[in-house]
Amino acid sequence: MAKQFGVDITSDDIVDTLAFFDSWDDRYKYIIDLGRELPPMADEHKVDDNLIRGCQSQVWLVTREEQGSQDGILYFDVDSDAFIVKGLLAIVMAAYNGKTADEILAFDIQAYFESIDLMRHLSPTRGSGLQAMVARIQQIASQAA
Repeated sequence: MAKQFGVDITSDDIVDTLAFFDSWDDRYKYIIDLGRELPPMADEHKVDDNLIRGCQSQVWLVTREEQGSQDGILYFDVDSDAFIVKGLLAIVMAAYNGKTADEILAFDIQAYFESIDLMRHLSPTRGSGLQAMVARIQQIASQAA
């Protein structure tokens, strides 16, 4: 369970909550609200080295490992200049943040996206950006494993 947004939220929580809404307009509002709850990233981390390439909007990703953890738990600080993208980042963080590299690599992110019918409701460029972010996190996890 990844601690973020000031509470513990999991990918299962995201799936359950999104299933509650009847329309995608309501789901988008919820996704945007999730993004608003992400802690802000410090400006000194919003540099080119932390940008995710392939995203339509600016997306920054910083990785940190829990100090003193022998399990190698990874945490990701993320931010974007677009509200909907911040919400998409929150969805990904619910799956990956606070997990070990092995847990990240074992998690079926595509099945997660399918369970919430996400990719079908994103523009091709947003979907490509989301996949670029996932690929970057998986690359980080592979290097840490």
